[in-house]
Amino acid sequence: MLAKHFMPILQLFEGNIVEIWTLLFFIPACFALNMAPGPNNLLSMNNARSYGFQAAFIAGLGRIAAFSVMIALAASGLAVVLYASETLFFIIKLLGAAYLFWIAFNLWRSTTSPVTDIETTQSHFDLAKQEFVLAAGNPKAILIFTAFLPQFVDVSSSVNEQFFVLGCTFLLLELAAISLYALFGLYLRHWFVKPKMAKRFNRCCAIFLAVSGANLLFNRQQ
Repeated sequence: MLAKHFMPILQLFEGNIVEIWTLLFFIPACFALNMAPGPNNLLSMNNARSYGFQAAFIAGLGRIAAFSVMIALAASGLAVVLYASETLFFIIKLLGAAYLFWIAFNLWRSTTSPVTDIETTQSHFDLAKQEFVLAAGNPKAILIFTAFLPQFVDVSSSVNEQFFVLGCTFLLLELAAISLYALFGLYLRHWFVKPKMAKRFNRCCAIFLAVSGANLLFNRQQ
């Protein structure tokens, strides 16, 4: 099944064995980044636990939209300028950290809902918007697309085409990560039926998000 999905991408690399091997090295390194525990993956897990797999997967499309914009910026070179600007980097970092703290605060005082107790249910659009804002407000994502992806780009060939292929591969792997974390969230649903257990889990997640926010806030731009 995976081979079927990646076949169109492999066809774009047809005729150059070096680029094919570059892609094969890129995929495991990229998937490790996709699967790394982070705020968005944690949010997918919580969304699945509270609203089901379909809601979590659709919400994850908001993250995909944010990453797509970042990949386009990286391909055009604008993300490099953004990351090089201390002022813009600080603003994005401040907003991203503030949003993480806001989610952590609501999650800490929640007993059953993953993010907020204001509403008993949230629309798919609201969940997707939450994923989008969380992904877009993380400057570390900009670093991935400005420092990680370019390492696999051959400047002697078509740079934009390579960014397109690598970007599509990244997004496909990100969808796989969203699905895996959502499935894990469904598994946790059976563990945390009792409000006391759900509250403990939410507070553990809140601490993780708060630590992530603090790390983001005090992380200095290299």
